[in-house]
Amino acid sequence: MRLVTFEASGERRIGILKGEAVIDLNHLYPSLPRDMAAFLSLDAFDVARRAEQSETGHFSIGEVTLKAPVPAPPKILAVALNYRDHAAEAGYDIPTIPIIFNKQRTSAHGPYEPVHRPPESEQLDYEGELAFVIGRRCRRVPRERAAEVIAGYTIVNDVSVRDWQLRTPTQMMGKSWDTHCPMGPALVTPDEVGDPHALSLETWVNGSLRQASNTSELIFDCFTLVEHISTAFTLEPGDVITTGTTKGVGLGFNPKIWLKAGDVVRIKVGDLGHIENEVIDEPHPMPVIG
Repeated sequence: MRLVTFEASGERRIGILKGEAVIDLNHLYPSLPRDMAAFLSLDAFDVARRAEQSETGHFSIGEVTLKAPVPAPPKILAVALNYRDHAAEAGYDIPTIPIIFNKQRTSAHGPYEPVHRPPESEQLDYEGELAFVIGRRCRRVPRERAAEVIAGYTIVNDVSVRDWQLRTPTQMMGKSWDTHCPMGPALVTPDEVGDPHALSLETWVNGSLRQASNTSELIFDCFTLVEHISTAFTLEPGDVITTGTTKGVGLGFNPKIWLKAGDVVRIKVGDLGHIENEVIDEPHPMPVIG
């Protein structure tokens, strides 16, 4: 099953992507929340599966705008240097424990929406990644039970502003700019994904293949990450954990290749679909005080 958050007629809703059609769960079940994290908290998968089996769709894919599957995740957690070849191209030793950092939830962005290039830096980079979404509130989950708390998998571009990322140890300031976590197109449930550690991962920039790997190359796999992270703090429904990138980022080239306005980044992971985002100069780089 492929759960989506979408907009139609100016309203945000949750649904199921079924081929080229979208089943509107909020139309079928008005009491269901329109927020994916809240939906996951209800564990309403049985209701959604019945809809998938019985309905053909309320909209064509062209009639809706797909948003991030979880538009406002409680947390976005990410893993640095989780592929050996990327650690090598970045000039770091292979980590012996997961290196975890966070991206602010306001960076979450739609799978086909433009990514903003900020005026404060020219060092804008891409990172194609597999991500998973937590479906159950949990703490201290042993690796052998980690699959029980994963609601599904999706694709993320961990967009990075490299000079802001690397000038401090925490990385967060270079990883959390608005629009810098496009994800989607859907939250694909584990039964449809199969083995999450046997998925191809490819990133293109302007049609040129930059990254090509497989999630079998992860140093710390998804289940190990659940065990490690949940040791320290509670994971909640809707938390997004993105698992790291492979070699081929702009930082790894000599000379380095930064993204510029007009570039298009396309990321595909296994059969999860793809995301594709054009880079544009940030439209209104002015103070915003609400």
